[in-house]
Order: sequence, then structure tokens, then C-alpha cells
Amino acid sequence: MATLLLAATATTLATGLGAIPVILLGRRAAALQPALLGVAAGVMGVAAVAGLLLPGLDEGSTGAVAGGSAAGLLFLLGARAALEAREKHKREVAAPGSALRSRSLRTSLLVFVVLLVHSLPEGFAIGTAYASETAGLSLFVIVAIAVQNIPEGTSVAIPMAEAGFSPARQFWAAVATSAPQPVGAAIAYLLVEQIEPLLPFSFGFAAGAMLALVAVEMLPRALRQRPSMALAGTAAGAAGMLALSVVLGV
Repeated sequence: MATLLLAATATTLATGLGAIPVILLGRRAAALQPALLGVAAGVMGVAAVAGLLLPGLDEGSTGAVAGGSAAGLLFLLGARAALEAREKHKREVAAPGSALRSRSLRTSLLVFVVLLVHSLPEGFAIGTAYASETAGLSLFVIVAIAVQNIPEGTSVAIPMAEAGFSPARQFWAAVATSAPQPVGAAIAYLLVEQIEPLLPFSFGFAAGAMLALVAVEMLPRALRQRPSMALAGTAAGAAGMLALSVVLGV
């Protein structure tokens, strides 16, 4: 358990790395965001399929994995819809002519909360992979989560920089968005250890949430900004994870 918590804490700290380009480059860091999001989408897509769905099918029935995937998908979409409705209400009641700092502050808060919600199923993925006996699987998933956390940190830091927050606050706010990951990892691991039939469902849940994150959040945001850069990043991220899966034998 201690090793699991250390690994999940490392993925949490990796989110802070995403703030570094913003700290060094300021607003120019936004130009890198499509490529970073593309890489994250490629990494997460391959990790969800090769690191979660396929091992889940090896561990249990197709029905259990499919049910978990549907639950993970609905969890993420439901959380996202609730956050968007709350933000829409805030915009409607906000006074006209709000200052740029106020808009940037609201944006940074929304991004922070969205990523905070997203990080819990990523923690589930870490804990589930760690509970599996498949060789190399836990390292594969941990690397995938750490890599995709970096552009999430960038997403948090950019609006915070525009709102005038200090570099230290940008870094630690980015890290804080992934704070639920060690918690989610511990919960998933303990549940699977106590109730072994939950393993394929847990694999499916994490995969469904991660694929939904890629489809409705990462890729659309990247493609809206610079499609060619986003697609190149996606291809690079997917290729890197496929190579890692071969090396680890996943």
C-alpha cells in the first residue's frame, strides 16, 4: 500500500510540471497547449484500451467490463454537466462588464474543479492496475497518468497567470487538482483486494471515465485551437505508449 500511495503521489506532483512552461513563458505557453493536450489524449486513449479494457477482459466477463465502462462514462459526463450548469448560472447572475481579472478567476476556478473531478477515476485506474497481477501493468498505467497530468497542470496555470496569481500558487494549484488520485488509488485497491470480482468492473469504470475525458474534453479543446498540432501530439502520445506497452509486455 505504501508503494501505491507513493506512486499516486508522484503522478499528483507531475501535474505541477505543467505549470512550469507558464511560469517561464507567460502567455506564450498557451501556444504549446494544443500539442500537450494532444499528447495527453494519445497517452490516455492507449492506456485506457491497452492498460485497462483488455486486462479487464482477461480478469473477468465482458458484461462486467462493459458495465463498469458505462458507469465510468456516466460518472464523468454527469460530473461535467453539473459543473457546466453551475458555471452557466454564475455567468447569468454576474454583473455586466466584469473585469478581465474576474473572468480569468472564474475560468481558472472552473478548470480547477473540472480537473479535480477528473482525477478521481484516474486514481481508480492506478489502484486497479496495482491490484492486478499482470506484469508491468501498474507501471504502464502510472506512467500514462503522470504524462497526461502535465498538460492538465498547464490548463490550470494559464488562466491563473492571466488573473495575476504568483508562480508558486500556479504550481501548487496544479498539483492540488490531482490530489484525489492517491485517495482514489487507495479506495480502488482496497475494494478490489476485499472483493475480487470487482476487478473487471473497476478496470471498466476507469477506462470508461478516461475515454470520456479524451473524447469530450481533451481532444475537442486541442482541436479547437490548432488541429494539426493537436493531431501530431495525439499521434506522438499514442506511439509512445504503444512502444512502452511492448517494452513492458502489457
